[in-house]
Amino acid sequence: MLGRQRLYFMLPDIPSARSMLDELLLARIEIRRMHFWARDGELPDDMPDANFFHKTDLTHGAEMGLLAGGLIGLLGGIWLMVFPPDWVQLNMLTVLVTTVVGAVLGSWMSGMAAAAIPNSRLKNFHEDIARGKVLLLVDVPFKRIEEIEDLVASRHPEAMFGGVEPHIPVFP
Repeated sequence: MLGRQRLYFMLPDIPSARSMLDELLLARIEIRRMHFWARDGELPDDMPDANFFHKTDLTHGAEMGLLAGGLIGLLGGIWLMVFPPDWVQLNMLTVLVTTVVGAVLGSWMSGMAAAAIPNSRLKNFHEDIARGKVLLLVDVPFKRIEEIEDLVASRHPEAMFGGVEPHIPVFP
């Protein structure tokens, strides 16, 4: 798999977004690499909509929960090894099990809580989307980033460049 970078463009309306979709398809960007985020119910069915992972903080929350839960599980396992209960014999496997269980539970609980929160990485765009603008999220191969930015700038001057995501999460 080639390395990709996610680019963000804010478009003024649906017709501009549709035109951008056509331009990117002609530039051989796969439709599965494009996601449009508009107000609920405004995006036509034939345009690729941003999914649940794009719109919520689920991925970020799960990542943070994995880290925090794993750390708490590790510390809990060490605590059990240092102060074992009298009724059980523990070994080093205890630390591994508590770390894994803590990471899984932390990721699950934090992810469920974060699923109800709008995507914090895209908070700068929420107000524009609420006013009727359309956000384009497009995943572009590293070697084509400049080409796509130039294409958008030359053919769609109404599009406002919204930045680059430093990495693309695994899920979306």
